Amino acid sequence: MSVIEPATGHPMQDGQPHQMRVRVYYEDTDFSGFVYHASYLRFLERGRTELLRGLAGDQSNLHREAQGLVFVVRRMSLDFVSPARMDDLLTIITHTRALRGASMQLAQEVRRGDTLLVAAEVTVACVRDGRAVRLPDALRRQLAPAE
Repeated sequence: MSVIEPATGHPMQDGQPHQMRVRVYYEDTDFSGFVYHASYLRFLERGRTELLRGLAGDQSNLHREAQGLVFVVRRMSLDFVSPARMDDLLTIITHTRALRGASMQLAQEVRRGDTLLVAAEVTVACVRDGRAVRLPDALRRQLAPAE
């Protein structure tokens, strides 16, 4: 499993995107020595999870306190720009693009230093008992995109 270093700073503080660092390990790569495309999905998921953890605490607590609230990926678009390799230290950057009633659009990047490796657009829906529900107001305020 990849080592995840603590996120830098408070997520979304002063309109700044959330950042998390991930080290690439052998298990993240394919036979060519490059990061396997599906590994980026895990890195991006961890970035979104750590963003929410920084805002609302542990997702299992949020799930319990909000009577079964969960977040599910509705849509994802990825642009693979440049490959990462074993031992690279990557930064996963996540910020809110837009908020709607029961969903949020997030922009995510995977970077090695200043080099963009992967760009992602992700729509996440807020769901309870299989039905879309409005994002909680407190979380909505914290996730509001920078103006």
